[in-house]
Amino acid sequence: MIPAQHSGGDFVDKVRREWSATFPDVDTSPIEVLARIVRISSKANHLLDATLVPMGVSRAEFDVLSALRRAGRALRASEVTSVTLLSGASTTKISERLVKEGLIERLRFERDARVVLLELTDTGRELVDRVFPVRLERDRELLDGLDPDELRTLSGLLRKVALNVE
Repeated sequence: MIPAQHSGGDFVDKVRREWSATFPDVDTSPIEVLARIVRISSKANHLLDATLVPMGVSRAEFDVLSALRRAGRALRASEVTSVTLLSGASTTKISERLVKEGLIERLRFERDARVVLLELTDTGRELVDRVFPVRLERDRELLDGLDPDELRTLSGLLRKVALNVE
């Protein structure tokens, strides 16, 4: 197969040409970046989903588990909501399932019994520790062909876009 950079472009180039033909007076250049981000994200999510299916957890559940693992401590449900970008209701529903699966525990905050803390169990920690390296390897495969300088440049440019979004 001919690599995209030598074949006249990728799928997004084709889409942009089609939109440019449909709307010749409209600048369609944002498609070149944002459509690629969406497609890359979709592929990365698909690969992560395939990794998680045998583990019996969804991507959203893995996001909750990962947030707790990164924190290295129990988090308030509201903290999990803010770092995962899930709704409060989704965090509650997901945490209930993860408790039933023995992957997290619900604790009461000693200073305020109304506050719910979520904490990984040993089983939850082991799951994240098993899956995270696999995820990183799949992410590396998606970035194959970029040298360290290109990766730094791409990361810096995407950081600027992310700051606009946030």
